[in-house]
Amino acid sequence: MEIIDLSIIDLKEKIASGELSRLEVVKAYLCRVAKAEPKINAFISVFNDEALKTATRLDNQNDKGALSGIPAGIKDLFCTKGLKTTAASKMLSNFIPPYNAEVVRRLIKNGSIILGKNNCDAWAHGASNENSFFGSAHNPWNLEKVPGGSSGGSAAAVAAGECAFSIGSDTGGSIRQPASFCGVVGLRPTYGRVSRYGLIAMASSLDAVGPITKTVKDAAFILSVIAGEDEKDATSCSDRVPDYLAGLEQSLKGKKVGVPKEYFSLGLDKEVRDAYRTSLKIFEDLGIETVEISLPHAKYGVAAYYIIQSAEVSSNLGRFDGIKYGYSAANADSLIDYYFKTRDEGFEEEAKRRIMLGTYVLSSGYYEAYYLKAQKVRNLIINDFKKAYEKVDLILSPVTPTTAFGIGEKVADPLAMYLTDVFTVQASLAGLPSISVPAGFSKNKMPIGIQLIGPRFREDLTLNTGYQFERETFSQNWRKFKPEV
Repeated sequence: MEIIDLSIIDLKEKIASGELSRLEVVKAYLCRVAKAEPKINAFISVFNDEALKTATRLDNQNDKGALSGIPAGIKDLFCTKGLKTTAASKMLSNFIPPYNAEVVRRLIKNGSIILGKNNCDAWAHGASNENSFFGSAHNPWNLEKVPGGSSGGSAAAVAAGECAFSIGSDTGGSIRQPASFCGVVGLRPTYGRVSRYGLIAMASSLDAVGPITKTVKDAAFILSVIAGEDEKDATSCSDRVPDYLAGLEQSLKGKKVGVPKEYFSLGLDKEVRDAYRTSLKIFEDLGIETVEISLPHAKYGVAAYYIIQSAEVSSNLGRFDGIKYGYSAANADSLIDYYFKTRDEGFEEEAKRRIMLGTYVLSSGYYEAYYLKAQKVRNLIINDFKKAYEKVDLILSPVTPTTAFGIGEKVADPLAMYLTDVFTVQASLAGLPSISVPAGFSKNKMPIGIQLIGPRFREDLTLNTGYQFERETFSQNWRKFKPEV
């Protein structure tokens, strides 16, 4: 097996035993990046020299960090000290932060080597990665298809073997959806489980930080490194972080998985529906009881999500005025004209759309009609999940209504693009842990994922269930498929 095909756990063992050096591992991944990037465009920046120097230093020190020598990609929405952080936008195309995001700091502290910054939708606004100022990333399974968004570059890079794992952000499905489209594992932890410090905010009450990996076991391991309280983030949770790896082998017999009856009426593609039903049978073979449940307010999830998210986007993007940092327009006639030109030229079309929508729903006369009502719907969705977890241990759903769609297919129809989040936004609104796990392929060889949604702070149960499903399907033919890029 090639170095780039190894899981994080296997890489750790080979580095620890001396079978592989950290420098060998980094060189293998950088070689793969050089070969694949012209086609995939999964990275905005690649730090060749820095990665090689770090690998050499860690080899010389015989570093004992938990992730020593493991190459990572970082979504270009996280601050990296001394290294360009763009948010995939013209507005920050030359921004170099003076500090690391907390999740980056923890990775570096544990010996991980940052290979580069992954492409994404600008400001994380999108479900296809087509909104990036640096051009769309491409799905390694079919270069004419999107990799999903907004963490599309992260998922594409992991699927193509360009990094051992990537750190993404998930607001309404931006880790889970691209993971499903690219056939990898994507974990959104409970809101507050991982620090958001140093993440360029999209919607502050919805953003979550999590890993995209080759396997569920790798996701559990990465979460154990990055999770935990951070005094710099007032929303981070002080609860003890469980041993996620130790919990993976626990038996699931007697557990109950909820099947939301409403989800079958939300525009589900036949092949995705078939993969979902096949997954239900696999869970039953594992001794898990499947129970039909109701999430009656699920149909309002997309509408409520985009109102709340856009309102928070309009607030968060207000700081980008070209004065302190970022893009600055030239030839302005006045301060007001300067603001207008900077934002008009610096923000992408989707950012402008969300700023306008958010400003509208927060404005006098519309706040109560839209924003306040959306928050009430959010509470109803949270209560739906609470009632469901009185009957079941966790919930199984599709990740997306379809497999990856074509590049350019939905660009002219923002509403159609927003509807790709129909199965992921509910967990986001409720702040619940959820994971996308590969569950098969369509007839045209595009990946299909399933989503497991756990109760708050039950990442251990969510990972345990995903791991058992992954192991049960390990011998199936589709597990042998690899992108041909």
